Amino acid sequence: MSRLSKLQEVLKQEKLDAVLVTSPYNLRYVSNFTGTTGLAVVTQEKAYFVTDFRYTKQAGNQAKGYTIVKNVGPIFDEVKKIVEENSIEQLGFEDAFVSFRSYDQLEILLDCDLIPISGMIEELREVKDAEEIATIKKACEIADAGFKYILDYIKPGVSEIEIANRLDFHMRKLGATSVSFDTIVASGYRSAMPHGVASEKIIEQGDFVTIDFGCYYNGYVSDMTRTVSVGEPDPKLKEIYDIVLQAQLKVNEEAKPGMTGIEVDSIARDYITEKGYGEYFGHSNGHGIGLEIHEGPNTSQKSPKVLVENNVITNEPGIYIDGLGGVRIEDDLLLTADGNEVLTFSPKELIIL
Repeated sequence: MSRLSKLQEVLKQEKLDAVLVTSPYNLRYVSNFTGTTGLAVVTQEKAYFVTDFRYTKQAGNQAKGYTIVKNVGPIFDEVKKIVEENSIEQLGFEDAFVSFRSYDQLEILLDCDLIPISGMIEELREVKDAEEIATIKKACEIADAGFKYILDYIKPGVSEIEIANRLDFHMRKLGATSVSFDTIVASGYRSAMPHGVASEKIIEQGDFVTIDFGCYYNGYVSDMTRTVSVGEPDPKLKEIYDIVLQAQLKVNEEAKPGMTGIEVDSIARDYITEKGYGEYFGHSNGHGIGLEIHEGPNTSQKSPKVLVENNVITNEPGIYIDGLGGVRIEDDLLLTADGNEVLTFSPKELIIL
């Protein structure tokens, strides 16, 4: 079943006449459109893609199953025509994305009820199809190659930002269109900062260096983290590295469909807590990835949702101690029928450079 058909089935189940899709990520998901201007109106039986003259040909090639509508005036005027032609009485809209100004315009312009549908398309996106999985695997492959490459450049005297820039450009050279997020390179005391985006700090002998990075490939992301040591590390850092590694491996071994996000998170959290470092693991164990770097499903103590086959999640436990440093190790996991497939293959045993 196509993604468009899946959305139309949900509309029928929810007894909703139609939905207006304006989020770029959701628009790409339901229509395959990669341009920057456009929207879709999807009814239970029909689908319309509205864009201007710059993108009508592109939309015709990409948005299969859609009637392409060219707007020459305000784009919402075309939505009004579609609503009237199809006698739409209830129109869903993405309340998490539509601005107040846009909502106000729609409410004045349209003679129908506007129904918030936040999460409807996002929930469909959580279960990846074969094409999406293959694309994410390629993004992971590029990230793995990037990690192997950057190891030769991590040394005393080099700044974190130099490492990040070199890694980012190398992934682009390998086919990435952009990075998944601002690359994190956090060394020494900064490795205790979970989101320590690369700075001008110079790497020193004895530093732990945490690198959290990924890339976009054909619209889909990868997300991985490795922590390495520049020279022999502090024994305490080596201890917490081993604890994080064992916690991370346990999740890789045990995560499977049918478990809740809480249960997956607890695999790593309970182990780290048992070892005496629970208070130093302050973030969730993981999140979904796909068209966005953070999407459902989440694996945290606040995520009772049951995971299903073809979810793609991160597995990223960590321990962070102010004044000393920190460790995070992260893989991307594809949930399979009876377990999971690890999509990132870079070594996880402590690398001492």
